[in-house]
Amino acid sequence: MSAGAEATSSADVIRFPGWISCRLDGEGSLGLILVGRTIDHPDEPVQLAFTGQHPSDIPDALDGATVTRLGPRRYQISSGTCTWTIDGVAHVHREVAGAFYQALPPRSVPWRKRLFWRVLLALAANPLGRRLLLR
Repeated sequence: MSAGAEATSSADVIRFPGWISCRLDGEGSLGLILVGRTIDHPDEPVQLAFTGQHPSDIPDALDGATVTRLGPRRYQISSGTCTWTIDGVAHVHREVAGAFYQALPPRSVPWRKRLFWRVLLALAANPLGRRLLLR
């Protein structure tokens, strides 16, 4: 596919388990956008966008779809017994925010903020403190 495309057996195959959404872009340069999760990265949402003319008979959703690269600008989408061929360029977009933020250590809370909230919660737990807070 394009740079960053990862697949099960080679860089020319992307497999989607389960249901995926098929969106048609009528106004932009993209013809068809497949949205779902791949077998290789089930925890990351993936958008596979194709430029060019999209098949007119493709449904709104596919089950267990496989996208195979047939040539430099030719792709085949298979789902069950149906196949569609697209002439154009494919772009793979993965949502990696979850993995990115898991790799970052959590930021420690500044001591002034911790002290403020401890005092505020201690006042709210006491009837005299609640009266003081209401004023």
